[in-house]
Amino acid sequence: MKPVTRFTTDTLDWEPYITPVDYDTATPAQREALQETPSHRKISKYTLTLAHDPESLKYRSPLFNLIMYGKDGLPRAERELAAVAASVVNHCIYCGSVHAARYIELTRRPEVMDTIFADGTRAEIDEYSQGLFDFAVALSKTPVAATQADMNHVRDLGFTALQALDLVLASAIFGWANRLMHTLGQAVEPTES
Repeated sequence: MKPVTRFTTDTLDWEPYITPVDYDTATPAQREALQETPSHRKISKYTLTLAHDPESLKYRSPLFNLIMYGKDGLPRAERELAAVAASVVNHCIYCGSVHAARYIELTRRPEVMDTIFADGTRAEIDEYSQGLFDFAVALSKTPVAATQADMNHVRDLGFTALQALDLVLASAIFGWANRLMHTLGQAVEPTES
């Protein structure tokens, strides 16, 4: 499997460094933790890898889902943009590709991701998206780098308190998720079926 080293909106695979839990032989605790998956889709290799610690996974997936797919607060596309910003800072190719694709699917604006992937944290995009992106970048680089002035700018763009909180939560959970992805595996080119 060929590792991927550049950001892309192409669909990628993720290959773990340790053997994922086999669902057919999983313990009852692992199966219970696997009942709720991130994004409510199939059980991925990543989730099966996290199932080695079912107690953590039991809380991780519902928390992730509430932050990224909650019905109130920040619109889903903006949460995806925050995830991309964190992933660019942390150079998490896999998360970047997944969440860039979701952003494009929701907004039909591939040019935003093209610009971000070409220019990284120096990308220049529309004012609203820029404010969101810059805040998520600052928070992802060094949490204390996101200041009251940055929050005021987000509010000036029209974010409610709940939307601003969702922006912080989406950025922060991807700081964590990116670190897990890097430590436990790598983005690879998809295998031919």
